[in-house]
Amino acid sequence: MKVVIMAGGKGTRISSVASDIPKPMIKIEGIPVLEREIKCLKDQGFYDIIMTVSYLGNIIMDYFGDGSGNSPATGKPFGVHIEYFFEKEPLGNAGALFKIKDKLTSDFLLLNADAMFDVDFKRFVAFHQKHGGLVTLFTHPNSHPYDSGLIVTDKNDAVEKWLAKEDERPQYYRNRVNAGLHVINSEVLKLVNIDADLVGKTGVDGKPIKVDLDRQLLKPLAGTGKMFCYDSPEYVKDMGTPDRYYSVCKDYKEGRISAKNLKHKQKAIFLDRDGTINKYVGFLRSIDEFALIDGVAEAIRKINESGYLAIVVTNQPVIARGEVSFEELEGIHNKMETLLGEKGAYLDAIYYCPHHPHKGYEGECPELKIECDCRKPKPGMLFKAAEDFNIDLSQSWMIGDGENDVKAGINAGCKTVFLNDNDENYGQTETVKSLGEFVSRLL
Repeated sequence: MKVVIMAGGKGTRISSVASDIPKPMIKIEGIPVLEREIKCLKDQGFYDIIMTVSYLGNIIMDYFGDGSGNSPATGKPFGVHIEYFFEKEPLGNAGALFKIKDKLTSDFLLLNADAMFDVDFKRFVAFHQKHGGLVTLFTHPNSHPYDSGLIVTDKNDAVEKWLAKEDERPQYYRNRVNAGLHVINSEVLKLVNIDADLVGKTGVDGKPIKVDLDRQLLKPLAGTGKMFCYDSPEYVKDMGTPDRYYSVCKDYKEGRISAKNLKHKQKAIFLDRDGTINKYVGFLRSIDEFALIDGVAEAIRKINESGYLAIVVTNQPVIARGEVSFEELEGIHNKMETLLGEKGAYLDAIYYCPHHPHKGYEGECPELKIECDCRKPKPGMLFKAAEDFNIDLSQSWMIGDGENDVKAGINAGCKTVFLNDNDENYGQTETVKSLGEFVSRLL
């Protein structure tokens, strides 16, 4: 599979770090970010690379050549084949795709050159091929969804809405952001009415004709069933500002970047919802009843920073009892993610059990009145998360305020925390009063 790396940005916001080289050539521990990208690709069998360059592009071309030489930084072979397209005039961040479209005949990876990542691309591509769409976006939650573009999907991960920063968004939303990594089928280039010969030429308004990847190619696919999201907690961070650059440097030194690759076993902190994240009100049936416990957002933010995955596993029998619809539950969870995001915290995933074995409720859903494997204290939700994210359950924690939470964790082989201030013992590893105390004392 071909890989297209867009390496033409000027990097004006990060010029205080390095103003005399292209942004992708800024070094992390002595090695350019772009070289680290190429190594990540090469190590997974992606050797065929096309780079689009413009600003100071000769520095990139002189450094990498055609990919057959050795790295000036490490002395080791690059081990790839590289072709270049040099943008003589501004084409927008997708204009070059139309200039090289004859070289793109099937699925290809499209990546930004100024991001630090360590991703299991084979897993990403396998998801794309399984879903059979024209585009798959690599998406993840981040610590600032309130000023990021958001992706809204249906239950099958097909993109329904693409909300850019300037678009109006709902009051509450899922924290799902496009990370800038894509698998794209070349057919996408045929769906838009763009003449490759005119890209870069002067238009009727006297300005060069440019092509915007998000607004002209990808966003129009929302709602067509042809674009999907691949959600992953793996490390992807752009270095558009000095603060982000120094943050990436710190993460690299501490080993967090490579550790997040899903080829490696992950550690997770599984969180009950009611009474652990939000104030307990009995069966929560209304979005208006949802309120975060004081200090929880700060605790989850510290979990995010620690390298553990933060994953909610919650029993929601109100679905089976007919008291809350799936759509209403989604709204409640969107409120949870929005409130956490406002304070720089995020959840890597949410799993819920909609079943309830006891019958006899007015308006209940008979098909959900079953004995299942996911309702805590059974460990089904934890097992599913472990499968999805390659989690080592023995190195993970289950935290909750009830007996079923502790037993689910034990049944899954996790260490367990009971949130309480008395001497009740269900076999838990630790007892603390709050999630904040756990993070401060034990994490």
